[in-house]
Amino acid sequence: MTKIQYNNVFIQNILNKSLIDKNIQFAILRLDKIHPIISGNKWFKLKYYIADAIEKKIDTIATFGGAYSNHIIATAYACKLNGLKSIGFIRGERNENISATLLQAEAYGMQLEFVSRQTFNHTSIIKEKMIDKNYYRIDEGGYGMNGAKGAAEIFEWIDETYTHIICACGTGTMIGGLIKAAKPHQTIIGISVLKGYDHLFEIKELLSKDEQQKKFLLFNEYHFGGYAKHPKQLIDFMIAIWNDHQLPTDIVYTSKLMYAAFDLAEKDFFPANSKVMVIHSGGLQGNNSLPANTLPF
Repeated sequence: MTKIQYNNVFIQNILNKSLIDKNIQFAILRLDKIHPIISGNKWFKLKYYIADAIEKKIDTIATFGGAYSNHIIATAYACKLNGLKSIGFIRGERNENISATLLQAEAYGMQLEFVSRQTFNHTSIIKEKMIDKNYYRIDEGGYGMNGAKGAAEIFEWIDETYTHIICACGTGTMIGGLIKAAKPHQTIIGISVLKGYDHLFEIKELLSKDEQQKKFLLFNEYHFGGYAKHPKQLIDFMIAIWNDHQLPTDIVYTSKLMYAAFDLAEKDFFPANSKVMVIHSGGLQGNNSLPANTLPF
């Protein structure tokens, strides 16, 4: 990303008897290591938006998110380091107990504009009435062609020997980029974190007709009750995967992704000799909503 240095990511191999018995290679691409603030897929999804704004000489970026949004804090920091102003339209009313995520975004220079949940759900109202025409707009989660273009570059760390690539789905931007970059023999799998929502339309909007013919699947049954819902079963799983593999996950995306990946393996979804890459998309902001000491990391 313009003017911002990133760290080396790495591939963490997961070994257990069940996977060995099934002759499945299982690895995690640790994108959470790429940058401490612009974490994981946010690095890739923001990259071309930031570059486009700078090229067009637009000095203010406006975007959208919730109180614990990884996208909001990443955008605030990326703008700060690139000498841009930022405005975040935040779902819900401001109160005295503003989240640590939003306080940090403010510290990075982001101007916060709180809007009612009803208004937030109709972003066209915000776009038409609240956003200055001279601002550069990035949709929630970095959704859009520039976001998918950046996400496609995640494949720089995924070689052709991997048969299945699996990721969490929020807006559908990352999976859209992965589908773009995938080879014909590879299957891209998306795990939805939203209850009762089909990402297919949003994903196809990011793909050409030829790209839509590539192999990809969506699983909608691993949401654990809905966006950011985290029953005890999920918390227990997060603790276990940390204890077993020192792998930090969040209650919104990566814990549900990892649960789904292991569950699919146990149910023999992946054929023998499969080589599976799980994308750790970074961002642990959602965990800040939990009571202190809920998690060991």
